[in-house]
Amino acid sequence: MSETNPAAAAAVSAEAAPHRYTAAMAAEIEARWQDFWDAEGTYEAPNPWGSPRSSEAESGGGDLAGDPEVVARPKKFIMDMFPYPSGAGLHVGHPLGYIATDVFARFQRMTGHNVLHTLGFDAFGLPAEQYAVQTGTHPRVSTEANIENMKSQLRRLGLGHDKRRSFATIEPDYYKWTQWIFLQIFNSWYDDEAKKARPISELIAQFESGERAVPGDHGRAWNELSATERADVLSEYRLAYASDAPVNWCPGLGTVLANEEVTAEGRSERGNYPVFKAKLRQWNMRITAYADRLLDDLEELDWPEAIKLQQRNWIGRSEGARVDFPIDGEAITIFTTRQDTLFGATYMVLAPEHPLVEKFTPETWPEGTHDVWTGGHATPAEAVAAYRAQAASKSDVERQAEAKDKTGVFTGAYAVNPVNGEKIPVFIADYVLMGYGTGAIMAVPAHDSRDFAFARAFELPVRCVVEPSDGRGTDASTWDDAFASYDAKIVNSTGEAVSLDGLNVGDAKARITEWLERKGIGQGTVNFRLRDWLFSRQRYWGEPFPIVYDEDGIAHALPESMLPLELPEVEDYSPRTFDPDDADTQPETPLSRNEEWVNVTLDLGDGPKKYRRETNTMPNWAGSCWYELRYLDPHNDLKLVDPEIERYWMGPREGMPHGGVDLYVGGAEHAVLHLLYARFWSKVLYDLGYVSSPEPFHKLFNQGMIQAFVYRDSRGIAVPAAEVEERDGAYYYQGEKVSRLLGKMGKSLKNAVTPDEICAEYGADTLRLYEMAMGPLDVSRPWDTRAVVGQFRLLQRLWRNVVDERTGEVTVVDAEPDEETLRALHKAIDGVRQDLEGLRFNTAIAKITELNNHLTKAQGAVPRPVAESLVLLAAPLAPHVAEELWRKLGHTDSVVHRDFPVADPAYVVDETVTCVVQVKGKVKARLEVSPSISQEELEKVALADEKVVAALDGAGIRKVIVRAPKLVNIVTA
Repeated sequence: MSETNPAAAAAVSAEAAPHRYTAAMAAEIEARWQDFWDAEGTYEAPNPWGSPRSSEAESGGGDLAGDPEVVARPKKFIMDMFPYPSGAGLHVGHPLGYIATDVFARFQRMTGHNVLHTLGFDAFGLPAEQYAVQTGTHPRVSTEANIENMKSQLRRLGLGHDKRRSFATIEPDYYKWTQWIFLQIFNSWYDDEAKKARPISELIAQFESGERAVPGDHGRAWNELSATERADVLSEYRLAYASDAPVNWCPGLGTVLANEEVTAEGRSERGNYPVFKAKLRQWNMRITAYADRLLDDLEELDWPEAIKLQQRNWIGRSEGARVDFPIDGEAITIFTTRQDTLFGATYMVLAPEHPLVEKFTPETWPEGTHDVWTGGHATPAEAVAAYRAQAASKSDVERQAEAKDKTGVFTGAYAVNPVNGEKIPVFIADYVLMGYGTGAIMAVPAHDSRDFAFARAFELPVRCVVEPSDGRGTDASTWDDAFASYDAKIVNSTGEAVSLDGLNVGDAKARITEWLERKGIGQGTVNFRLRDWLFSRQRYWGEPFPIVYDEDGIAHALPESMLPLELPEVEDYSPRTFDPDDADTQPETPLSRNEEWVNVTLDLGDGPKKYRRETNTMPNWAGSCWYELRYLDPHNDLKLVDPEIERYWMGPREGMPHGGVDLYVGGAEHAVLHLLYARFWSKVLYDLGYVSSPEPFHKLFNQGMIQAFVYRDSRGIAVPAAEVEERDGAYYYQGEKVSRLLGKMGKSLKNAVTPDEICAEYGADTLRLYEMAMGPLDVSRPWDTRAVVGQFRLLQRLWRNVVDERTGEVTVVDAEPDEETLRALHKAIDGVRQDLEGLRFNTAIAKITELNNHLTKAQGAVPRPVAESLVLLAAPLAPHVAEELWRKLGHTDSVVHRDFPVADPAYVVDETVTCVVQVKGKVKARLEVSPSISQEELEKVALADEKVVAALDGAGIRKVIVRAPKLVNIVTA
């Protein structure tokens, strides 16, 4: 949709006003000042003096060390979430957060801080690899081209980044340290007694000395174990370990997918291929060891409560008990938070993937097996195999969703309920997941809705053990649904050895837990919903694992001297794809095809030997788990980060007990994955003594989304938004009526507006102001190109208040402002200061606009002190025009490091305030009174006012309510 462009109209009148602020002038000013900032290193943030950054460095600090006086200032480390350099480039929604952090960083510099603000690129990942598969272009080539394009777009916005600190995760100098961190995690274990990670060498020393017994059924000393047996034992402790794990296997893409890459329908997000559950040997991170600390430390973080809640729910801490149900001389272990209902367990359910399923499945159906339990299969093995195949085709989301029809199959096995000796059937069902708890549940159908529905479907007994409070009685056979309560009495729960009848839930839990522990068949414990982090991908475009395997299949860490292990060249970037419906296939990774790279002879300290490299790559999350540390010390090739530099920028301090980045801005969609993973890595590095901050990000702020209208034709196909016309409240594209709906902005929706377009029409400062003025930063808002002109006009008025549009001469005068102007100025300074500190950029702009309008309406030229203060107020938001006006006002320094104006309190407080006087609920007078007027004095003034006297007209006064200094309410008799 189009209209006359005001910027173009302004250009037409250039002959009459050759020095008017126009789009052309904005472009020239902005390009010139961007070049100046780059040449002068205006945004470079010095580090404190530290150890040498590289083997060639002769003095501490390297090229990032600076003036000790600057370093002595209070610091601010301000970050944006890593951008991924898309081939589509930026639309105007992308820079919202970048502009916001830039405004905040500029304000902090002007208030005396040493500010670190930079931006790198999260450049590994599937999009570039998919493009490589389609075109044959190496992912590095397309990714680097995308990065250069994105840098150009961001530079045009005037972002004040320290460019010396920028990097991309695909640079070997960067992922050398990603690999190094992986090795620290691989070579560590979590000491539950010390509540921290320790080097694996200390665990080995404990085994060797006999201080710690060798776990499991080995029954031998450490030195009696084979190398393979030792490796297996250590794998049970390592924080990074390989195991056969159930994963999301997508034959159509030839790769394993993370949960977030699988749709609720159980298909791949890319390509819409079916996804199956399969057991594959994969690398995992033992993030579950840190579950308690990840929960507890949330309390000290300045994060949105909604994000904290998501993390708490994802970690899912629950207190309960582990209980062993005997079966064929062994036991099925379950975790329950309702151990008080053990007497109500009438069957068990295992996840289809549970390793005990095959072990306890008999060859034939036991006598008396119900037909509904068998699924129509002749043997238990056939039933289990068929159901496993069915469950493998569903995602975890599907399996957990509430469904009307419950599915499952009897395994043919019976377990024993330990509290009453009752034999209960063991089923498999897809609503139980192997990754949660123990992958097995005791089913108490009377008091769990899912179990109730399953019991009804499979004709299983339902036994009430928690007395209902709704009058339904204790005969569960008559119920329509389960009864769940934590505030009720236990019933029908007496056995030969223990009785819970008459107890409340809490007391019953305590008694049964004590009994289970005394009998050695259970234990009170804490369980977590959180699962270990699947860390393998069958892809090319990712960090190679610094791991090799010897001829016995034992994993060995590469020494630091062999890092980085760089990605080799391959002829085909795609994983091998298979029949999308064939769940029994195995992945073949691109790296596995380069046999010269895979099979190597290395000397790892005990002579040359043959090894096989790991051919999976790390997930795209790896590089973003620690990038805040690389910003601190980006050229250090001797250490991950210099300890003194890390303490300076991120160390704990007052109000920040866990340290971290001062402000981290990004989308709420990263609430769990990236943020949880980064917190985990920080805690491991902290435990091992490499960093002083156990948390990466102290303050988190989630910006909203810039939305746009999507127009669709009768087929539901998106049409170009720019070509849609509005007529009589309806919308038309090429004469056809189309629908309109507010949604995301994007190339595929044909509604994307690029920042380049807006910069060309109005200038970058206008775009910055518009995005900041659209509404509160944390709220989503619709884009409206037609409204951009409002901020362009603000800049034009600001320009006119300083510069004559006809002559180009500065028009300000060296005179003292009048009192009204002083009050307007200092109120604006006070308000803008508070708003910028609180990230309320839209209200800060409103206050600047109000002051600017006051000066526009005032008679005569603007006094210099007011003009200079106004320019400094605008500098964080519109830096280019502020620099230009500052220079025109006669200054030779940059506004970037100028002191932000400080309000005079005497002018911030109103000299008078308006008091509203009501008689019988209606406003009858407005009085200008002192802000400090007493209630007694205000009452006298109000009752003496002529308008009030006339309104009363002799009526008696029953009551006078005074709220000094703004309200008097008179109630008549």
